[in-house]
Amino acid sequence: MSTLLEPSAPIDQTPRLENGDQLTAAEFLRRYDTMPEVKKAELINGIVYIASPVRIEEHGEPHATVSGWLGTYMIATPGVKAASNSTVRLGADDVPEPDALLRILPEYGGQSRLDKKGYLRGAPGLAFEVAASSASIDARQKLQTYRRAGVSRSVAECKCAAGR
Repeated sequence: MSTLLEPSAPIDQTPRLENGDQLTAAEFLRRYDTMPEVKKAELINGIVYIASPVRIEEHGEPHATVSGWLGTYMIATPGVKAASNSTVRLGADDVPEPDALLRILPEYGGQSRLDKKGYLRGAPGLAFEVAASSASIDARQKLQTYRRAGVSRSVAECKCAAGR
């Protein structure tokens, strides 16, 4: 008795992103593109960080407040664009996703540009992080990364359970 084998779809051999992986920006983005189920992953100083789920009071509400503020500022200020949770290519080892950002358009003197894939390349004028479960990363490694890349202002809001 013989069995006919159906041709199978090619198996994706791309390794999955894992917390703590050490990668280049190009490899990070290649792997990230193959994982649509991952909602937020970042490369900071060449190390992969995959975000955990976020809570309403500690993250969602402060993020909404910041987004409203930045949206109002954008509407009132020519040459400025606001965005949230957008991938920013800062260098060979740094691909953060700030919770919110403001960027000055190049024709108004800004230092960031959209690349051909639609990622922001270069430092925005402002990077904003709502730091609840990620406070240690946001206030240390990411802050250093933003400063090194030339982000004019970086803000991390930290709400600790004991400090509310």
